[in-house]
Amino acid sequence: MKEQTIVLGGGCFWCIEGIFQEVDGVLSVKSGYSGGLIPDPSYQAVCSGTTGHAEVVQISYDADVISLENLLLIHMVTHNPTTLNQQGADKGPQYRSVIFYKDEVEKNIAEKIIAEVQTAYDDKIVTTLEPTAEFYAAEESHQNYYLKNPNAGYCQAVIEPKLAKFRKIYQQLKVNSAKF
Repeated sequence: MKEQTIVLGGGCFWCIEGIFQEVDGVLSVKSGYSGGLIPDPSYQAVCSGTTGHAEVVQISYDADVISLENLLLIHMVTHNPTTLNQQGADKGPQYRSVIFYKDEVEKNIAEKIIAEVQTAYDDKIVTTLEPTAEFYAAEESHQNYYLKNPNAGYCQAVIEPKLAKFRKIYQQLKVNSAKF
């Protein structure tokens, strides 16, 4: 097994977490905060939009099972990377679309995936590429949120439709491509 990690943001971390928990080769997904100046911020502080942190997930994955390219492709097509600091009703810099890269190799892979995905969008992709920053795990109540609360209003209204769309696309990709 070749375990790697990547930190991604694209709106509410509950949505991102729910999606990546269903991807073959993903070992764990942890909700948290990254990219800001405040050490160990609280959810309330990050929600204020003043900490510089984004809501993110830290994904541990087996690179022998799924590539970074495929993880980034999934990320880019399961949120709207063309809206600046917003996903749906969630607004503010804490909801920015972001990929945290560890080195130039990861940065180059991310740039390649963004360029490939750009052709599917009329608007310009605004996903930022930022050097890896300290990752702070969110409070326990935010971990595995969808799995623990599938019947909650937000889960039913926002996460479940995203997951249903993702499951359909992901299944088609796995059937039609050796890449997945």
